[in-house]
Amino acid sequence: MKRVMVRGIGAVSPAGWGVAALRAALAQGQPLASEAVSRPGWRTHLPTRATPPLTSRPDYISHPRLRRASLMTQHLVAAAVEALGKQVDEIQAGKIRLGIVVSLMAGCVSYSRRFFEEVMQSPATASPMIFPETVFNAPCSHLAAFLNSPARSYTLVSDDAGFLNGLSLAASWLQDGVVDACLLIGAEECDWIVLHALNLFHSHWVHADGAGALYLSAADAGDSLAELACITDVFSFVANQDPIAAASRMSRQLKPAGGDNELLVESARGIDRVDQAERLAWADWPGARLAPRKLLGEGFCAAAAWQCVAAIEAISRGEHAAANVSVVGVNQQAVGARFVRAQSGAS
Repeated sequence: MKRVMVRGIGAVSPAGWGVAALRAALAQGQPLASEAVSRPGWRTHLPTRATPPLTSRPDYISHPRLRRASLMTQHLVAAAVEALGKQVDEIQAGKIRLGIVVSLMAGCVSYSRRFFEEVMQSPATASPMIFPETVFNAPCSHLAAFLNSPARSYTLVSDDAGFLNGLSLAASWLQDGVVDACLLIGAEECDWIVLHALNLFHSHWVHADGAGALYLSAADAGDSLAELACITDVFSFVANQDPIAAASRMSRQLKPAGGDNELLVESARGIDRVDQAERLAWADWPGARLAPRKLLGEGFCAAAAWQCVAAIEAISRGEHAAANVSVVGVNQQAVGARFVRAQSGAS
């Protein structure tokens, strides 16, 4: 069995652009300030934590496929470029067969909302240039074009636990030799439609946007940040299994390896009713805990990616020997993954 190594990580979040900004916000341990977004026709405002704008425009944004791309695509590409590092040039030159897996939940909602607003206002003048950006696969397509990657590229649409489904898919590609390396990304964007939908479930639920990326390889080049040890089965929320049962079964597959020098990165949102299943599942966890969403906001698939980035970054700095990532999705499934310190040796 080939080993799956994490060679790079990238992040764009309400904390800022880059993993360093994410790490600093998590280390501070205080929820980031939220801002109010208005909903057309309503007097009340909705809370969000949006990614701050760039102070300078990076060169890659001038790529033809990115000039009119959505903000989510820009976040996704930025996280990917950070995770790939110096490998970008080799991939664009065709020297590495790169697989791409993008995980989304709400998807390209801002352009979708804008397009249908134009259709409702004046069907004859609605811009056809906007419509391609409404497709869920648009960000993945833009990224593949930017990287000049003709290998496999998939977009998975599900709740936030689907990011770990993407991790499982990427690992299978690597172990089967379908690709040389794989880029896994979770991304979301803010819009009043998503904020309003969350508000219907709980008034304290704060949405966030951004992206997180993992660069994976089946070969250890000596510079690996961590190693993927395992991914749990998928425990769906169905008629005969509620979220509490699903979360408990997921945690039991990861718990036997728990220890004082290990980290649990959980998907808790800071809302008792929403967090109940995960809280009960990990009630006896003996090690350290980290809940990025309590500080950054609910970024769905992007938030699941931030969880993995935070876990891997902590391992790479030697802060923990291993980390469990627990994602109890908002409405579909519970999935977990375990990362450990990279050990040198043949794959």
